Amino acid sequence: MPIVSGVKTIDSRERRGVMVFQEKTYCVLVVSSTESFGTSMAPLLPPTDYYPVVYAKSSGEAQRLLAESNYDIVIINTPLSDDFGLRLACYVSSNTTAGVLLLVKNDRYTETSAKVLSYGVLTLPKPTSSQMITQTLGVLCATRERLRQMEEKQLSVEQKMEEIRLVNRAKWLLIETLGMSESDAHRYIEKQAMDLRISKAQVAKNIIHTYQG
Repeated sequence: MPIVSGVKTIDSRERRGVMVFQEKTYCVLVVSSTESFGTSMAPLLPPTDYYPVVYAKSSGEAQRLLAESNYDIVIINTPLSDDFGLRLACYVSSNTTAGVLLLVKNDRYTETSAKVLSYGVLTLPKPTSSQMITQTLGVLCATRERLRQMEEKQLSVEQKMEEIRLVNRAKWLLIETLGMSESDAHRYIEKQAMDLRISKAQVAKNIIHTYQG
């Protein structure tokens, strides 16, 4: 199998058996100073699984793109024109939730891998096979899903805490302005939410807007 820019090409039969995640696509940023690397990566990033795929030619361009959008996976083909790529990999891993794949020449693999391991960056030596690339992408997708679930749980907890704060604030406004007891105020908010088919948080916001302006 021929090697292009350090990545072996992949045929259609291999592609069909590689991807696992079909329900959603993963947004990918490919950073490489050579266009041939992007060309060789394209068959490994089918739009059914990876979309959109954005390309950057330098560390500086990659950082500008990262500031503008969120990416699930960042693939860095070293060396870059303005930076080897190691600092970019550590920056992405430390400041975003994207999974990072760093490709380095075989003679620098051990040294580089040791430096980025603590940042959670995955490293592969060049040249490498299409099978190794796709397997590593699968690991990054699985890791991204785990992080996504954790983010959703965290958001759910934060939303619940915010609802509790709003409801408590609304209850005390009802107590102070209408002379309700705490239990009556609580029941009033629950009944409004049920009757109007809206969340207790929205009922609380309506009460706060009404009595506090």
